Amino acid sequence: MSITSQLEEKFGLQIDKLNTVEKETYFKMLKEVQKAQIDQTKLREYIIEMKHAVERELINEPEFIRIFIWKFENRKQILLKARLQVYMLLEGFLVSPEKAKQALDDMVEGMMPVKS
Repeated sequence: MSITSQLEEKFGLQIDKLNTVEKETYFKMLKEVQKAQIDQTKLREYIIEMKHAVERELINEPEFIRIFIWKFENRKQILLKARLQVYMLLEGFLVSPEKAKQALDDMVEGMMPVKS
């Protein structure tokens, strides 16, 4: 079983569904991992690069989708925001413990129901 298959199975993600920049970054990172020459600095650079790719895609994605007279939330934008939040959390862990704790707190707070 390949590393990609193991990651897909373990985390329930599909590499094919990543955008072009994320795929390129993933495969560059995979090549480095296979060489066993990845260090914390390179990993941080890859995470930042993937985060920027998601940010660019999110900026271009409309907030709502209109079908005739109906207006629906854009599910792709919701998923992009979730991926961006994961990348921000990973970046936080690689940059500093304080930033990681803040990112984790923000993520958990975002999962809590809104109080009226």
